[in-house]
Amino acid sequence: MKTVTGFASATIGNVACGFDVLGFAITEPGDEVILTLREERSGELPVSITSISGDGGALPRNPKKNTSSFVVLKFLEYIRTNKGIDFEGHIELELKKNLPLSSGMGSSAASAAAALVAANELMGRPCNKMELVNFAIEGERVACGSAHADNAAPAMLGNFVLIRSYNPIDLITIPSPDNLYCTLVHPHIEVRTAYARSVLPRMISLKTATEQWGNVGALISGLLTSDYELIGRSLVDVIAEPKRAPLIPGFYDVKHAALEAGAIGCSIAGSGPSIFAFSSSPETAARVGEAMQTAFSTLKEKLQSDIWISPVCKQGAKVI
Repeated sequence: MKTVTGFASATIGNVACGFDVLGFAITEPGDEVILTLREERSGELPVSITSISGDGGALPRNPKKNTSSFVVLKFLEYIRTNKGIDFEGHIELELKKNLPLSSGMGSSAASAAAALVAANELMGRPCNKMELVNFAIEGERVACGSAHADNAAPAMLGNFVLIRSYNPIDLITIPSPDNLYCTLVHPHIEVRTAYARSVLPRMISLKTATEQWGNVGALISGLLTSDYELIGRSLVDVIAEPKRAPLIPGFYDVKHAALEAGAIGCSIAGSGPSIFAFSSSPETAARVGEAMQTAFSTLKEKLQSDIWISPVCKQGAKVI
Protein backbone atom coordinates (compact mmCIF):
# COMPACT_ATOMS: atom_id res chain seq x y z
CA MET A 1 0.00 0.00 0.00
CA LYS A 2 1.28 3.45 -0.92
CA THR A 3 -0.37 6.82 -0.27
CA VAL A 4 0.31 10.16 -1.98
CA THR A 5 -1.35 13.53 -1.37
CA GLY A 6 -1.67 16.16 -4.07
CA PHE A 7 -2.48 19.84 -3.56
CA ALA A 8 -3.63 22.51 -6.00
CA SER A 9 -4.69 26.03 -5.17
CA ALA A 10 -7.44 28.37 -6.26
CA THR A 11 -7.22 30.02 -9.65
CA ILE A 12 -8.81 33.04 -11.24
CA GLY A 13 -9.91 32.68 -14.83
CA ASN A 14 -10.46 35.37 -17.46
CA VAL A 15 -8.52 38.00 -15.46
CA ALA A 16 -11.09 40.56 -16.65
CA CYS A 17 -10.42 40.92 -20.38
CA GLY A 18 -9.00 37.43 -21.07
CA PHE A 19 -12.22 35.41 -21.30
CA ASP A 20 -11.35 31.70 -21.54
CA VAL A 21 -7.75 32.45 -22.59
CA LEU A 22 -6.06 33.79 -19.45
CA GLY A 23 -5.85 32.71 -15.82
CA PHE A 24 -3.54 32.68 -12.83
CA ALA A 25 -3.04 30.74 -9.62
CA ILE A 26 -2.83 32.04 -6.06
CA THR A 27 -1.12 30.29 -3.16
CA GLU A 28 -4.19 29.54 -1.02
CA PRO A 29 -6.74 28.17 -0.40
CA GLY A 30 -6.65 24.87 -2.24
CA ASP A 31 -7.93 21.30 -2.50
CA GLU A 32 -6.19 18.14 -1.36
CA VAL A 33 -6.58 14.74 -3.00
CA ILE A 34 -5.23 11.66 -1.21
CA LEU A 35 -4.63 8.58 -3.36
CA THR A 36 -3.94 5.15 -1.90
CA LEU A 37 -2.60 2.42 -4.17
CA ARG A 38 -3.80 -1.14 -3.57
CA GLU A 39 -2.25 -4.13 -5.28
CA GLU A 40 -5.52 -5.86 -6.13
CA ARG A 41 -8.39 -4.49 -8.21
CA SER A 42 -11.71 -4.10 -6.40
CA GLY A 43 -14.73 -3.33 -8.54
CA GLU A 44 -15.14 -2.69 -12.24
CA LEU A 45 -13.08 0.52 -12.35
CA PRO A 46 -9.45 0.97 -11.26
CA VAL A 47 -10.42 4.06 -9.21
CA SER A 48 -12.98 4.42 -6.41
CA ILE A 49 -13.92 7.34 -4.16
CA THR A 50 -13.70 6.50 -0.47
CA SER A 51 -14.65 9.90 0.93
CA ILE A 52 -15.31 13.54 0.09
CA SER A 53 -15.28 16.22 2.75
CA GLY A 54 -16.10 19.91 2.58
CA ASP A 55 -18.68 19.70 -0.21
CA GLY A 56 -21.83 19.32 1.90
CA GLY A 57 -22.71 16.17 -0.04
CA ALA A 58 -23.05 18.05 -3.33
CA LEU A 59 -20.38 16.28 -5.41
CA PRO A 60 -20.99 12.94 -7.16
CA ARG A 61 -19.37 9.81 -5.75
CA ASN A 62 -19.46 8.04 -9.12
CA PRO A 63 -15.82 7.93 -10.32
CA LYS A 64 -16.88 8.68 -13.91
CA LYS A 65 -18.80 11.80 -12.88
CA ASN A 66 -16.52 13.31 -10.25
CA THR A 67 -13.83 15.57 -11.71
CA SER A 68 -10.97 14.35 -9.52
CA SER A 69 -11.54 10.64 -10.17
CA PHE A 70 -12.46 11.12 -13.84
CA VAL A 71 -9.10 12.71 -14.66
CA VAL A 72 -7.27 9.88 -12.89
CA LEU A 73 -9.16 7.34 -15.01
CA LYS A 74 -8.15 9.24 -18.16
CA PHE A 75 -4.56 9.45 -16.96
CA LEU A 76 -4.41 5.67 -16.40
CA GLU A 77 -5.81 5.06 -19.90
CA TYR A 78 -3.19 7.37 -21.36
CA ILE A 79 -0.16 5.84 -19.66
CA ARG A 80 -1.32 2.35 -20.66
CA THR A 81 -1.66 3.33 -24.32
CA ASN A 82 1.20 5.81 -24.66
CA LYS A 83 3.71 4.92 -21.95
CA GLY A 84 3.35 1.14 -21.86
CA ILE A 85 2.31 1.12 -18.20
CA ASP A 86 -0.40 -1.47 -17.68
CA PHE A 87 -1.95 -0.72 -14.28
CA GLU A 88 -3.51 -3.77 -12.62
CA GLY A 89 -4.05 -2.41 -9.12
CA HIS A 90 -6.66 -0.16 -7.58
CA ILE A 91 -6.58 3.46 -6.45
CA GLU A 92 -8.74 4.73 -3.60
CA LEU A 93 -9.37 8.47 -3.72
CA GLU A 94 -10.13 10.81 -0.84
CA LEU A 95 -11.05 14.40 -1.73
CA LYS A 96 -10.74 17.25 0.76
CA LYS A 97 -12.62 20.26 -0.64
CA ASN A 98 -11.26 23.46 0.83
CA LEU A 99 -12.56 25.58 -2.05
CA PRO A 100 -16.22 26.60 -2.13
CA LEU A 101 -18.30 25.24 -4.99
CA SER A 102 -19.60 27.53 -7.75
CA SER A 103 -17.37 30.30 -6.45
CA GLY A 104 -15.36 31.47 -9.46
CA MET A 105 -12.20 30.21 -7.74
CA GLY A 106 -11.45 27.24 -9.99
CA SER A 107 -12.75 24.65 -7.54
CA SER A 108 -13.09 21.80 -10.05
CA ALA A 109 -9.73 22.61 -11.65
CA ALA A 110 -7.98 22.44 -8.27
CA SER A 111 -9.47 19.01 -7.54
CA ALA A 112 -8.40 17.74 -10.96
CA ALA A 113 -4.87 19.12 -10.78
CA ALA A 114 -4.30 17.81 -7.25
CA ALA A 115 -5.54 14.34 -8.23
CA LEU A 116 -3.33 14.26 -11.31
CA VAL A 117 -0.04 15.18 -9.63
CA ALA A 118 -0.77 12.57 -6.95
CA ALA A 119 -1.58 9.90 -9.55
CA ASN A 120 1.51 10.77 -11.55
CA GLU A 121 3.64 10.40 -8.42
CA LEU A 122 2.03 7.05 -7.58
CA MET A 123 2.85 5.72 -11.04
CA GLY A 124 6.48 6.83 -11.05
CA ARG A 125 6.07 10.22 -12.77
CA PRO A 126 5.54 9.02 -16.36
CA CYS A 127 4.12 12.41 -17.43
CA ASN A 128 5.29 15.99 -17.21
CA LYS A 129 2.96 18.78 -16.16
CA MET A 130 2.21 19.87 -19.72
CA GLU A 131 0.90 16.37 -20.44
CA LEU A 132 -1.15 16.37 -17.24
CA VAL A 133 -2.81 19.68 -18.16
CA ASN A 134 -4.69 17.96 -20.96
CA PHE A 135 -6.48 15.66 -18.51
CA ALA A 136 -7.25 18.56 -16.15
CA ILE A 137 -8.88 20.45 -19.02
CA GLU A 138 -11.06 17.46 -19.85
CA GLY A 139 -12.07 17.36 -16.21
CA GLU A 140 -13.62 20.80 -16.67
CA ARG A 141 -15.97 19.29 -19.26
CA VAL A 142 -17.29 16.92 -16.59
CA ALA A 143 -17.64 19.75 -14.08
CA CYS A 144 -19.41 22.37 -16.18
CA GLY A 145 -19.85 21.07 -19.72
CA SER A 146 -17.03 23.11 -21.26
CA ALA A 147 -13.38 22.07 -21.53
CA HIS A 148 -11.88 25.49 -20.86
CA ALA A 149 -8.28 25.84 -19.66
CA ASP A 150 -8.09 29.23 -17.93
CA ASN A 151 -8.43 27.57 -14.51
CA ALA A 152 -7.06 24.10 -15.24
CA ALA A 153 -3.79 25.28 -16.80
CA PRO A 154 -2.69 27.68 -14.02
CA ALA A 155 -3.87 25.22 -11.35
CA MET A 156 -1.39 22.73 -12.78
CA LEU A 157 1.41 25.01 -13.95
CA GLY A 158 1.21 28.04 -11.67
CA ASN A 159 1.83 31.67 -12.67
CA PHE A 160 -0.29 33.33 -15.34
CA VAL A 161 -1.11 31.12 -18.31
CA LEU A 162 -2.24 32.34 -21.73
CA ILE A 163 -4.11 29.87 -23.92
CA ARG A 164 -3.08 30.77 -27.46
CA SER A 165 -5.01 27.89 -29.00
CA TYR A 166 -7.34 25.10 -27.92
CA ASN A 167 -6.93 23.00 -31.07
CA PRO A 168 -4.19 22.02 -30.69
CA ILE A 169 -3.71 23.16 -27.11
CA ASP A 170 -0.95 25.79 -26.92
CA LEU A 171 -0.17 27.24 -23.49
CA ILE A 172 2.19 30.10 -22.68
CA THR A 173 3.30 30.60 -19.08
CA ILE A 174 3.76 34.24 -18.14
CA PRO A 175 5.78 35.20 -15.04
CA SER A 176 4.16 37.69 -12.70
CA PRO A 177 5.74 40.83 -11.23
CA ASP A 178 7.33 40.20 -7.83
CA ASN A 179 5.13 42.70 -6.00
CA LEU A 180 1.78 41.83 -7.54
CA TYR A 181 -0.72 40.75 -4.88
CA CYS A 182 -4.22 39.43 -5.30
CA THR A 183 -7.11 40.13 -2.97
CA LEU A 184 -9.85 37.56 -3.44
CA VAL A 185 -13.23 38.03 -1.78
CA HIS A 186 -15.89 35.33 -1.91
CA PRO A 187 -19.41 36.38 -0.92
CA HIS A 188 -21.56 33.62 0.54
CA ILE A 189 -23.68 33.05 -2.54
CA GLU A 190 -23.35 30.68 -5.50
CA VAL A 191 -23.28 31.40 -9.22
CA ARG A 192 -23.36 28.27 -11.34
CA THR A 193 -20.72 28.33 -14.09
CA ALA A 194 -23.13 26.98 -16.68
CA TYR A 195 -25.64 29.75 -15.92
CA ALA A 196 -22.95 32.42 -15.88
CA ARG A 197 -21.91 31.27 -19.36
CA SER A 198 -25.49 31.24 -20.59
CA VAL A 199 -25.91 34.99 -20.01
CA LEU A 200 -22.99 35.89 -22.28
CA PRO A 201 -23.63 37.30 -25.76
CA ARG A 202 -23.17 34.94 -28.69
CA MET A 203 -22.29 37.80 -31.05
CA ILE A 204 -20.31 40.98 -30.37
CA SER A 205 -19.50 43.98 -32.52
CA LEU A 206 -16.12 44.47 -34.15
CA LYS A 207 -15.67 47.60 -32.03
CA THR A 208 -16.20 45.61 -28.81
CA ALA A 209 -13.89 42.83 -29.95
CA THR A 210 -11.15 45.29 -30.86
CA GLU A 211 -11.36 46.96 -27.45
CA GLN A 212 -11.12 43.59 -25.69
CA TRP A 213 -8.13 42.47 -27.79
CA GLY A 214 -6.32 45.68 -26.98
CA ASN A 215 -6.83 45.19 -23.27
CA VAL A 216 -5.59 41.59 -23.37
CA GLY A 217 -2.43 42.55 -25.23
CA ALA A 218 -1.77 45.46 -22.91
CA LEU A 219 -2.32 43.32 -19.81
CA ILE A 220 0.25 40.77 -21.01
CA SER A 221 2.69 43.60 -21.71
CA GLY A 222 2.08 45.04 -18.24
CA LEU A 223 2.76 41.69 -16.59
CA LEU A 224 5.98 41.12 -18.52
CA THR A 225 7.32 44.62 -17.83
CA SER A 226 6.03 44.94 -14.24
CA ASP A 227 4.11 48.04 -15.31
CA TYR A 228 1.43 48.18 -12.58
CA GLU A 229 -0.27 51.24 -14.02
CA LEU A 230 -0.65 49.47 -17.37
CA ILE A 231 -1.93 46.33 -15.65
CA GLY A 232 -4.56 48.42 -13.90
CA ARG A 233 -5.87 50.24 -16.92
CA SER A 234 -5.94 46.99 -18.93
CA LEU A 235 -8.21 45.15 -16.46
CA VAL A 236 -11.29 46.17 -18.42
CA ASP A 237 -13.78 43.55 -19.56
CA VAL A 238 -16.32 44.87 -22.07
CA ILE A 239 -17.84 41.46 -22.85
CA ALA A 240 -18.45 39.23 -19.81
CA GLU A 241 -18.38 41.63 -16.85
CA PRO A 242 -21.35 43.79 -17.97
CA LYS A 243 -23.51 40.65 -18.36
CA ARG A 244 -22.37 38.89 -15.20
CA ALA A 245 -22.28 41.87 -12.84
CA PRO A 246 -26.06 41.70 -12.19
CA LEU A 247 -25.57 38.13 -10.87
CA ILE A 248 -23.45 39.49 -7.99
CA PRO A 249 -25.29 41.78 -5.55
CA GLY A 250 -23.45 45.08 -5.17
CA PHE A 251 -20.70 44.20 -7.62
CA TYR A 252 -20.03 47.77 -8.74
CA ASP A 253 -20.13 49.00 -5.13
CA VAL A 254 -17.51 46.43 -4.18
CA LYS A 255 -15.37 47.24 -7.21
CA HIS A 256 -15.54 50.96 -6.41
CA ALA A 257 -14.54 50.26 -2.80
CA ALA A 258 -11.52 48.25 -3.96
CA LEU A 259 -10.29 50.99 -6.28
CA GLU A 260 -10.87 53.68 -3.66
CA ALA A 261 -8.77 51.65 -1.19
CA GLY A 262 -5.83 51.60 -3.60
CA ALA A 263 -6.32 48.57 -5.85
CA ILE A 264 -4.78 48.93 -9.29
CA GLY A 265 -7.65 46.96 -10.83
CA CYS A 266 -10.67 44.83 -9.93
CA SER A 267 -13.02 42.43 -11.73
CA ILE A 268 -15.06 39.24 -11.42
CA ALA A 269 -13.09 36.09 -10.63
CA GLY A 270 -13.94 33.59 -13.34
CA SER A 271 -17.70 33.32 -13.61
CA GLY A 272 -18.22 34.76 -10.12
CA PRO A 273 -19.47 35.45 -7.55
CA SER A 274 -15.96 35.95 -6.15
CA ILE A 275 -14.25 39.24 -6.98
CA PHE A 276 -10.51 39.79 -7.25
CA ALA A 277 -8.36 42.90 -7.10
CA PHE A 278 -4.67 43.52 -7.79
CA SER A 279 -2.42 45.63 -5.59
CA SER A 280 1.30 46.38 -5.61
CA SER A 281 1.94 45.61 -1.93
CA PRO A 282 0.57 43.22 0.71
CA GLU A 283 -0.43 46.15 2.91
CA THR A 284 -2.55 47.68 0.17
CA ALA A 285 -4.01 44.28 -0.68
CA ALA A 286 -5.14 43.85 2.95
CA ARG A 287 -6.68 47.32 3.01
CA VAL A 288 -8.47 46.59 -0.26
CA GLY A 289 -9.86 43.36 1.19
CA GLU A 290 -11.29 45.14 4.21
CA ALA A 291 -12.97 47.69 1.97
CA MET A 292 -14.47 45.00 -0.26
CA GLN A 293 -15.80 43.01 2.68
CA THR A 294 -17.30 46.14 4.20
CA ALA A 295 -19.01 46.96 0.91
CA PHE A 296 -20.58 43.49 0.80
CA SER A 297 -21.69 43.63 4.44
CA THR A 298 -23.36 47.04 4.06
CA LEU A 299 -25.54 46.02 1.12
CA LYS A 300 -29.21 45.54 1.83
CA GLU A 301 -28.52 41.79 1.49
CA LYS A 302 -25.75 42.16 4.14
CA LEU A 303 -23.61 39.50 2.48
CA GLN A 304 -20.94 37.81 4.54
CA SER A 305 -17.73 36.94 2.74
CA ASP A 306 -14.35 35.23 2.99
CA ILE A 307 -11.11 36.91 2.01
CA TRP A 308 -7.66 35.74 0.97
CA ILE A 309 -4.54 37.83 0.31
CA SER A 310 -1.96 36.11 -1.85
CA PRO A 311 0.91 36.58 -4.26
CA VAL A 312 0.72 34.69 -7.52
CA CYS A 313 1.51 30.99 -7.04
CA LYS A 314 4.55 30.16 -9.14
CA GLN A 315 4.73 26.42 -8.51
CA GLY A 316 1.29 25.14 -9.41
CA ALA A 317 -0.03 21.74 -8.31
CA LYS A 318 2.32 19.77 -6.07
CA VAL A 319 2.73 16.63 -4.03
CA ILE A 320 2.71 17.29 -0.27
